Amino acid sequence: MGHFDRSHSHNASHTWQLLLDARQNLSSFARMVADAHHEPLLHMRGIVKHFPGAKALDGVDLEILPGEVHCLLGQNGAGKSTLIKVLAGAHRPDAGTILWKGEPLRTTSPVAALRAGVATMYQELDVVPGLTVAENVFLGHELATAGVTRRRELHRRTQAILARLGHGDISPTREVGQLSAAGQQIVSMARALSHDARLIVMDEPSAVLDSEEVANLFRVVRQLTADGVAVVYISHRLEEIRQVGDRITVLKDGRTVGANLLVGDTPTADLIRLMTGRTVEGSFPERAAVDRDAEELLAVEGLGLRGVFDDVSFTVRAGEVVGLAGLVGAGRSEILETVYGARRATAGRVTVAGRRLRPGSVGAAVRAGIGLAPEERKSQGLLLGEPVYRNITLSSFGRFASAGFLDERAERAAAREQITALDLRPDDPDRDARTLSGGNQQKAMLARWLVHGCRVLLLDEPTRGVDVGARAEIYGLIRDLAARGAAIVVVSSEIDEVLGLADRVLVISEGRVVHAGPSDRIDEHGVLDLVMEGSVA
Repeated sequence: MGHFDRSHSHNASHTWQLLLDARQNLSSFARMVADAHHEPLLHMRGIVKHFPGAKALDGVDLEILPGEVHCLLGQNGAGKSTLIKVLAGAHRPDAGTILWKGEPLRTTSPVAALRAGVATMYQELDVVPGLTVAENVFLGHELATAGVTRRRELHRRTQAILARLGHGDISPTREVGQLSAAGQQIVSMARALSHDARLIVMDEPSAVLDSEEVANLFRVVRQLTADGVAVVYISHRLEEIRQVGDRITVLKDGRTVGANLLVGDTPTADLIRLMTGRTVEGSFPERAAVDRDAEELLAVEGLGLRGVFDDVSFTVRAGEVVGLAGLVGAGRSEILETVYGARRATAGRVTVAGRRLRPGSVGAAVRAGIGLAPEERKSQGLLLGEPVYRNITLSSFGRFASAGFLDERAERAAAREQITALDLRPDDPDRDARTLSGGNQQKAMLARWLVHGCRVLLLDEPTRGVDVGARAEIYGLIRDLAARGAAIVVVSSEIDEVLGLADRVLVISEGRVVHAGPSDRIDEHGVLDLVMEGSVA
């Protein structure tokens, strides 16, 4: 297979696209048949919800059919979370009606919603780590007689539900805290099915999953819908909607702006226009020409990490954005982490502004002017329970320390300067970082390195979990930072994002650079061909 034919790769890609189109057309046909022959499982009409000083929902409509995956799209603040909390019984609507199987549904509490057959899986999973899988699955409606848990039956019924989800290998007696994020999601789904849920709402279920786990999630979702269970799927990732969805409802500013759109018949450009009010062409800012005489701020030469990647070389000049494209697991994130010193290279060297870095030292990298915004910003980058200003100044404490004490007034002043410059919202430095949207959490990460004076920024999946509108803001911010003289390296799983942002692109496959060149000389199909060729060579 070392001489893999590129024309065969192209044909394979084309065939895959035809199969995808055929699936989407079949899905469209199936949905039209369902529309004609099935009453909606759920119909929310004219839902209105006020909060002090704001109208979160202004007459929203949502219709869900039995056995469908209905995708709910919209930017942060569009009203998605409020709508599902109304459905889940966490909020009471100020106006509107909710029909469940054609009858009025009054979900006065989350318990009442569960009893009716509506279960909600929030982005922050509500499992109890110290309890077993079985105890979590039947939490709140334990199997007990005279106060004594019927453990044999508890384990038997839990095992049956897990097997239905295709995860009979998960032991009912295992502590949930020992499971991966994907495993904990399965437990949350099992809990929903233990209540005989006919509708499961999934809020950003793929946010903490890798590509294999996402594929497994989609398989489980399809098994549920094959059994007649309906799924409301909320995601910022439009490519996921294409893979798993049947119909789409779009919210904007608390209103329904697109209802019951067939996935196979609705172009991505139309979805973006509905969500943001602008076209996809306006998402990526115009790139200025890179000065060939600009200072070479980062040089990576023959870098290797045994068993992960090998012989990686590239340079980044002041004002330049370089993108790393490839599949998850190709070694892209590990390359950034090694440049940053979080992993110790087994070969090669990293040079910043002409000075060689000591390998395996984050401190040396930060002192040299390198900053990393990691892929998992919530678990690896931010202190979610700390205020925004402390997250921004976290890597610059030496600047604000005097006689062993931190000057909080100076911290806040420095943070506020970056909050204003980056348009971080809300502009409250004392607000906990956990309360920020995904886009504003990413801005806080960038602000940290700007306060520190970093000129080399390594950005790993900078728009992960960020809505379409906020993505455009972050794209503009990245290009603006480059225009101010920063050298930026971007890793993204979305090929169009890498090509739209970067001046030059490196394609990584199986831990090796298989292509390097200007981003305007390769397209998405070309990147896919290279990735396929590299993975089978």
